[in-house]
Amino acid sequence: MVSPFTASDAIGFGSDVLFNFAVEALEYYPILLKQLDKQSDSSIFANNGLIVVAVSEDELEKFEEIKSCICQRFEKRGLSTTNELRFLSSDEAQQMFPALAETKGAIYCHRAAQVDGRLITQALYQAAEQHDLTVKPVGVEQLIIQNNVVKGVVANGDTFLAQKIAIAGGAWSTEFEQQLGLKIPVEPLRGQIIHLNVTNINTTNKPIISTLGDRYMISWPDHRVVVGASRESVGFNTHTTVAGVHEVLDEALRVTPGLKEASLREIRVGLRPIPQDQIPILGTVPNIDNLYLATGLGNAGLAAGPYIGKVVAEIILDKHSQTNIAAFNVRRFNSCVD
Repeated sequence: MVSPFTASDAIGFGSDVLFNFAVEALEYYPILLKQLDKQSDSSIFANNGLIVVAVSEDELEKFEEIKSCICQRFEKRGLSTTNELRFLSSDEAQQMFPALAETKGAIYCHRAAQVDGRLITQALYQAAEQHDLTVKPVGVEQLIIQNNVVKGVVANGDTFLAQKIAIAGGAWSTEFEQQLGLKIPVEPLRGQIIHLNVTNINTTNKPIISTLGDRYMISWPDHRVVVGASRESVGFNTHTTVAGVHEVLDEALRVTPGLKEASLREIRVGLRPIPQDQIPILGTVPNIDNLYLATGLGNAGLAAGPYIGKVVAEIILDKHSQTNIAAFNVRRFNSCVD
């Protein structure tokens, strides 16, 4: 989901720099979809808003804190909370999302959208291939560096030369630390996401449901509700586990008991690259010309990934970028570099 105004401080949006960057990423999506000729495809992107809910009295204190934080974020952007937010009664919240439990607190934010990661990636690949992109499904083993200038890569034993190179390897970007002599402090965080088949509830044009425990329920028009996600520090283990699935479903049924008749459709597992300070690592690589980093997006990969691709591409092409990413440079972890 793409919802910078409601995102938790625990995943980096406590930073004003990152928050503003995330808002720019949200605003970029309609531009990108128009360029891809996918602006009317609601199976890829839908701006149905989001409801933050509290379903027990014990959650009200935290709910009030989050509500205050959301209002402050709108004020920082010069936006009226009167026009942008709605405080919902339990009946109003359940009308918008019938599977919801009775709520003790609910706030609706219109500036939130949902994105199908597989479909947007497919659309980007297709567009790139139409512009002569060649995709090689192999891992990069080594960078080719001569006189502190990157010249290419070795991948699957083959050499590929390039004038400029971007490392966008997610949690695997750390594999280049030794060769570069840099710290790239990114750790994998496993997320298990469950797709449910729902036939007893209309799933078209429904808002995202966000719990106070940073879990979500996202509806898609094909009778599908996606619930997630677990957050597990287990290294590069991508196995589906009973414990992870139980955690996700337990929270989903606590908040949206109307989903209890749903059937399991699919379980997906991904590894999020979590940086040490919760802020992405973007920009040039110290002491190596023509080399760039784009990693550490954490839970915001789907939200900010396409926009980060645009910004890094502008830097690589020596185009003027209005986005200041100085605070994201890997230098902050490497005080010994020039």
